[in-house]
Amino acid sequence: MKRILSIDGGGIRGIIPGMLLVALEDKIKRITKDPQAHLSQYFDFFAGTSTGGILASILLCPHPDDPTKPRFSAQDALNIYVEHGTEIFTTSSWRRFLNQFGLLSELYDEHVLEKVLDSYFGDLKLSQLIKPCIITAYNIELRKNHLFRQQKAISHGDSRDFYLKDVCRATSAAPTYFSVAEIYSIAGTRYPLVDGGVFAHNPAISALLEVLKTYKTFKIDDVHILSLGTGIAKNAYRYEDFKKQKAISIGPALVDIMTSSSSESNDYFLRQLFRSVQHSANYIRIEPSNMSSIQPALDDASKSNIQKIVSLADKLISDNESMLDALVLDLIHDKEKKSQKKENGVWKFLKDKF
Repeated sequence: MKRILSIDGGGIRGIIPGMLLVALEDKIKRITKDPQAHLSQYFDFFAGTSTGGILASILLCPHPDDPTKPRFSAQDALNIYVEHGTEIFTTSSWRRFLNQFGLLSELYDEHVLEKVLDSYFGDLKLSQLIKPCIITAYNIELRKNHLFRQQKAISHGDSRDFYLKDVCRATSAAPTYFSVAEIYSIAGTRYPLVDGGVFAHNPAISALLEVLKTYKTFKIDDVHILSLGTGIAKNAYRYEDFKKQKAISIGPALVDIMTSSSSESNDYFLRQLFRSVQHSANYIRIEPSNMSSIQPALDDASKSNIQKIVSLADKLISDNESMLDALVLDLIHDKEKKSQKKENGVWKFLKDKF
């Protein structure tokens, strides 16, 4: 069995899956009585888009003293939004004014985000992450999806390896919000990339395909997916408003429509896929369906809205308490079973050899 943890994009709404990760990790620590327990020990494969890619990358950072163990907790991952969200999504009145009239292609200064990412990742490379993962982006020149693959970074060396801070900058380069990320592989190959949400706001289906392709001994019914969303924002847009506005001013609305539709489509496809093999329970999707209590814009990182998002996420956790408890017990049982199988395999090897 392979377990996938997939995390959607959504800007500052990354607080929602971030708090779910904290809740899961805290429950695991309490039940196992292991204060060092970490989510990376309970999932085999990770996937993230944009804000979800940043969360996944933080979870999988190796400890400087032991590269096989994680450096950051789920709480540390959540803190990037709680502590730096307002800083990342703050812009000057002048910059906002220029953007309104199409005189500036992006609203926020990417250097602020880059500074925060550098504080977490430094010169850490994609290949150094402690578990297999994919992080999504889109190449605007080649017009094709780009998946940052931890396993390919290991197997192909510098030509497919990247600094992790560049990976996170690329996956979160949402059009109209941040400039295109022009990054380079360790070998020096140039990649002009934007937010992976343009094709996989919900990266769960990309993760499933990657696992089935990489681990060819597994079938769909051998895979369990936990997919964490950032909320369904059903903003209605009037035809008349679109018709009157300049193209640059409707950019954020188009990003919202594109990412929401992508996420909903992938969720629908996965539900139908697992239902077709009579394993509907293998796919769990958690996200709030009612966003009326918050400002859903991915860049509304005012302190008051962050508090509202925290409250919404807390309610989501409370509403799904029983399901989360059952999931944690299943994760713990599965890990124990895998550990026992591995131990038996070692003993069999030693017995056969000696």
